[in-house]
Amino acid sequence: MTQTTTDRPAGRASGAVVPVLAFAGIVVAVMQTLLVPVIKDLPQLLDTAPSNATWVLTSTLLSGAVATPIMGRLGDLFGKRRMLILSLAVMVVGALVSALTSDLLLMIVGRTLQGFAMGAIPLGIGLMRDMLPREKLGSAMALMSSSIGVGGGLALPAAALVAQHSDWHALYYGAAGLGVLAIVLTLLVVPESPMRAEGTFDLPGALGLSAGLVLFLLPITKGSDWGWASGTTLGLFAASAVVLLLWGVMELRLKAPLVDLRTTARPAVLFTNLASIMVGVSFYVVSLVLPQLLQLPKSTGYGLGQSMVVAGLLVAPLGLTMMFTAPVYARLSAKYGPKFTLILGLLIIAIGYGAGLGLMSAAWQSLVISVLLGAGIGLAYSSLPALIVGAVPASETGAANGLNTLMRSIGTSVSSAVIGMVLANTANTVGGVEIPTMHGFRVSFLIATGAVAVGLLLALFLPGRRPSDKPQLRASSEEDAALERAEQVLRGFRGRVLGADGSPVARAKVTLIDRRGRQAGATLSAEDGSYALTVPDRGSYVVAARATGHGPLASSATHTGDERPVDLDLPLPGETVSV
Repeated sequence: MTQTTTDRPAGRASGAVVPVLAFAGIVVAVMQTLLVPVIKDLPQLLDTAPSNATWVLTSTLLSGAVATPIMGRLGDLFGKRRMLILSLAVMVVGALVSALTSDLLLMIVGRTLQGFAMGAIPLGIGLMRDMLPREKLGSAMALMSSSIGVGGGLALPAAALVAQHSDWHALYYGAAGLGVLAIVLTLLVVPESPMRAEGTFDLPGALGLSAGLVLFLLPITKGSDWGWASGTTLGLFAASAVVLLLWGVMELRLKAPLVDLRTTARPAVLFTNLASIMVGVSFYVVSLVLPQLLQLPKSTGYGLGQSMVVAGLLVAPLGLTMMFTAPVYARLSAKYGPKFTLILGLLIIAIGYGAGLGLMSAAWQSLVISVLLGAGIGLAYSSLPALIVGAVPASETGAANGLNTLMRSIGTSVSSAVIGMVLANTANTVGGVEIPTMHGFRVSFLIATGAVAVGLLLALFLPGRRPSDKPQLRASSEEDAALERAEQVLRGFRGRVLGADGSPVARAKVTLIDRRGRQAGATLSAEDGSYALTVPDRGSYVVAARATGHGPLASSATHTGDERPVDLDLPLPGETVSV
């Protein structure tokens, strides 16, 4: 899987790119919690059985899981901005479909279309990597990654306010309006990335992954209704294992797979993705427990008797704290690395859930829990894309972050199923209505704490920062930033692209190819013919150059992996060729 650039380099990204992309991420995340305030009323609103009404939530989850890695790969191939706009447009169509109907089937169709927008998160991260200078990338990716939680947290009080004082369909009209605004801002502010992955779209791989994910997530989300030991549940789990195994074998044989499993198997990527599942589990537990605890009547003896809107406002700091954590993460990660911030975030989450076991007797205590967990989840979420981006080639950023976002979605799915089962099995029946108990809430918090402990163990296996690694955020001025970027090319190849007469050749495309025939880097020569390429590791490479009016040139070279650059001039043949 290789990367290339368009012939025209990207223009300088404006300062509004980051907030616009983060806003798009928040809009997409709103879809995940939009219906939380009216979940219990869905059977009556849609005139259907409770088991059928759950498909309104399950459909969004399944389509989001399928679309996330696929849209990431399409963005790598055809343009991340283009696919981002497409994702938002599909979401708007889905929101309008849901806004205009109370029919269950049409509602599920609309919610399925809304789920496709989840691909916007990894696409936004990929755009940031391609366009932003290194000293701004850490905090930008942190904000984009945290937008999943920010959107979910902020949507709760807003959706509760609308649902309490207006027709519930207004939720979808509002979501469609936000989607249109995100599209317009993206068109006006965000330039297209020049980076492209070469190859074709792996359609069989996309179908295989989609089938495997649906077969896996369907029993997770419906297992409590079907029975965890039922033939349907176990059969679907077995089918998903077979399909995903066959899909993996097929992907390993392709030159341009949907997901590069060899890259995914690298320790930095593998343990980050596994830790992401645990972070997803811990994030969703608080979203399921605190709103219910706050809204239960005081007559239960432990309920806090708050209205839907007040409950949403008390949980909202979860998302706000995640948003404000992004710049804090950037500074900590610059000094200590993203592995450190991931471990720190997981520790804060563990403290939050541990404290939460004894802080469930007053509304203000819910506020404390939300802030603590928001800080921890914000640090953990912010660390994940930095760990992924630092471990994969630029051509695979979209697909790799798409897979990482998928891992988080799997975590939230598992959390939803497990916590739902726990709360149901520990509930008391009062007047024919099942009421969650304090015991169920505490067991849920203990499960979240256990997931965080597993995440901590996985994070410890992540490769640490090497002494030669440079901080992601050290520059305090344009001059320092330029110096840092110059230091990056010390470990690689540098030289000039020259014509047959020895004159420099500007804007020649220079490509670095590794021993497996995959592109490891690409650049354009400067006006004086100079170029510089960073090598990911020591070994043999081919440095190839081509330019209009000159024949192509490929030169073999070896880099020892130390900090010294290898000087390699590239004299192009003089004959005119068509490029």
